[in-house]
Amino acid sequence: MQAVAETLTVSALWHGLAVPLSSLLLSISVGLFVGTLIEALHWTRAVAKVAQPLVRLGRLKDVAGASFSLAFFSGAAANTMLAEAYERGEITRREVMLSNLFNSLPTYFLHLPTLFFIAAPFIGAAAALYVGLTIGAALLRTLGIVLLGRLTLPPLPEGCVACLLAEDPKWDWRGALDKTLKRFRKRLPRMIFYTIPIYVAFFFLKRWGVFDAMEIYMAEHASFLSWLPPQAMGIVVFHMAAETTAGYAAAGALVQTGGLTVKELVLALLVGNILSSPVRAVRHQFPYYAGIFKPALAMKLIISNQALRAASIALVLAGYAYWG
Repeated sequence: MQAVAETLTVSALWHGLAVPLSSLLLSISVGLFVGTLIEALHWTRAVAKVAQPLVRLGRLKDVAGASFSLAFFSGAAANTMLAEAYERGEITRREVMLSNLFNSLPTYFLHLPTLFFIAAPFIGAAAALYVGLTIGAALLRTLGIVLLGRLTLPPLPEGCVACLLAEDPKWDWRGALDKTLKRFRKRLPRMIFYTIPIYVAFFFLKRWGVFDAMEIYMAEHASFLSWLPPQAMGIVVFHMAAETTAGYAAAGALVQTGGLTVKELVLALLVGNILSSPVRAVRHQFPYYAGIFKPALAMKLIISNQALRAASIALVLAGYAYWG
């Protein structure tokens, strides 16, 4: 108990907890604002021209390419375009499935700025590596769908993907700033709500030897994740039990205290990503998908997306674990 009492001096709490936590909250606020502002500035037609070769290679119809471009700034608009085309009989059920899966890359990029600028204050340079690996997984998914479409869909005549899209609006900085401030005020309290208690908890858990006890427990009961250090299990648990920010907060606390290497940290985040996404997707996405597609098709789309997502991240995780 004497060792514990020594860690709870005013100086230890100030320099080990208050100062780094305040710095972290400031960085989070700045990162969240910048990332949200970038999200608010979008484009479509330029992306459509880039997407057209992939659309043709995958034998997808022009509506799939237009939906792909729309998905870079509005997932709802992209899915609505597919649903309406399906209802009109312009695309088959298989084409709806492939087109929706094809949109996983732009859907990911839609939230990429916020993801990076939120993760960076928590885990520093590891954020670029983690985000880069998840981008690699998204690219793998896109290439896989292009290949699947090439093998399963009939050839199509030439078309014009960009012709199905309206002209891009000019950048409205005032509108983008207003939208950013609205989202910022909504998201920041939630992030602070997770960050402060998790950071404080990890500060004390490390000093009270909890992670040492976890190491013994893992050796006896969690052999399938025994390749992860015990500290990393906290990241996985928070990823599964709460919002993604909670996992970053747990990771940030361990970075500050030197509890994990960069590789171990990134591997833990990837594992947490795989294990937490399916339940979170059903909870958050099903009401939204069911409002656009019929419920049976909506559930099938969600399951297909999550299966493909988990498989692609698992491949990236295995590759990084082996060669990283």
